[in-house]
Amino acid sequence: MTLAAGLPLPPARPPTLPPARPPRGLRAAWAAAHAVVPGAPRWARIAAFAVPFTVLPSSVWRIATCTFHAPLDGGGAQESGNLGWLPIELYVVLLSVVSEVLAFAAVGLVAPWGEVFPRWIPGLRGRRVPLAAAVVPAGLGAVVLTVVPLYSAVMLAGGRTLVGQPLDAGVPLFTHDWRAVVLVVCYAPLLLWGPLLAAVTAAYWRRRRRTHPRPGAAGPAAPACRGTRR
Repeated sequence: MTLAAGLPLPPARPPTLPPARPPRGLRAAWAAAHAVVPGAPRWARIAAFAVPFTVLPSSVWRIATCTFHAPLDGGGAQESGNLGWLPIELYVVLLSVVSEVLAFAAVGLVAPWGEVFPRWIPGLRGRRVPLAAAVVPAGLGAVVLTVVPLYSAVMLAGGRTLVGQPLDAGVPLFTHDWRAVVLVVCYAPLLLWGPLLAAVTAAYWRRRRRTHPRPGAAGPAAPACRGTRR
């Protein structure tokens, strides 16, 4: 179609869409917490995101047994009680939540918030996380989380408590039924927490040392001059 004067009509413009709004609230927090920093190896990302899942089964077992009194322990935790001023049901839930938060901290070793302090931390927001402040706690935690679960597994397999006392006959490991299988399946993944954290910590240390060397460290040697200008 042309105008009356014979000139062609201008091309029709596509409708203008409003700019997409950035996600807010829980969606934004979830995306920021699970973002991955460039340069993190793929195996380190998989290991870091696997750490919370090594803790989740045992947390579910504790809550189901001690809070909701599911028959998973042979009746040993069916009665309510108090741990000091705190009911045992609430204590188990808090313990499980804290365990999951500590396990999720491994994700920070492959995420931006593990290298730069988030905005919600007053006085530190936007500053780089010191290498030692991340590596030292993570390394010590990896050692503890490797030794303690392994020692506990060896003692329980031998029918002993952590202090060497014989286990009661009502412990699920001695029932030789489905409860023993459920207990082993739920607590066995804890043996992977420490080794996975150690591997992710080593990858974090190597990446930070490579991308942000120490001040004053010798950089790449400058190319030698072939001649001298006069």
